[in-house]
Amino acid sequence: MEIPEGPLQWVYYPLTLLLVILDAGVPAAPSEVMVIGGGTLLANGELILPLVFLAVMLGSWLGDLLLFLLFQRGINTWLNRYSWGRRIDRAVTLALSKAGESSTYAAVVAARFIPGGRTAAVAASGLADVPFKPFLLASAAGSALWATWMVGLGFVAGRVSVFPFWVNILIGTLVGIVVGSMIAMVIGYRRRSSSRRGALPVREATATAVPELGAE
Repeated sequence: MEIPEGPLQWVYYPLTLLLVILDAGVPAAPSEVMVIGGGTLLANGELILPLVFLAVMLGSWLGDLLLFLLFQRGINTWLNRYSWGRRIDRAVTLALSKAGESSTYAAVVAARFIPGGRTAAVAASGLADVPFKPFLLASAAGSALWATWMVGLGFVAGRVSVFPFWVNILIGTLVGIVVGSMIAMVIGYRRRSSSRRGALPVREATATAVPELGAE
């Protein structure tokens, strides 16, 4: 396999690996931009596909593992010692309340496609003491799918677009945000529907137990 010329690729791989790891607990880390940008560079023949995929997938997996272990060992207790830590803990708690049953293995796979969902699902898994080996397998599967999707967005944008490099990254990022938001809306709708269905028998039972006015 011929290695493309230029120093950019040798900076890209370790930097992307680090940013994707950090993105597990710090969603503001610009890992999506680096990942999609890598796909765009691939379309121009400036990077090596197996190395791009490995950096993204391994970064996602290691980040999940680190965050899982931190919450499993009670990092939220340590965070509450500091004002900035309490803000982080409140943000994670809010994300968990919105995520619902996010400690399931399916959520570990799917939540990373939703903005902020990866942090909530992995943190919930650690707090719920989900078995370690099944979590690793679910995280690996989700990381591989996410790497394929995000790198693919950048690659397609770089192939079909005649715009400059940074515009292609922007296009890919916007598409990822839109798709993630749609997934979040679908999950939210299904959760609300399930809640209403679960509450229906209670209402029916209450209505049955309360006699009508004028009944003996």
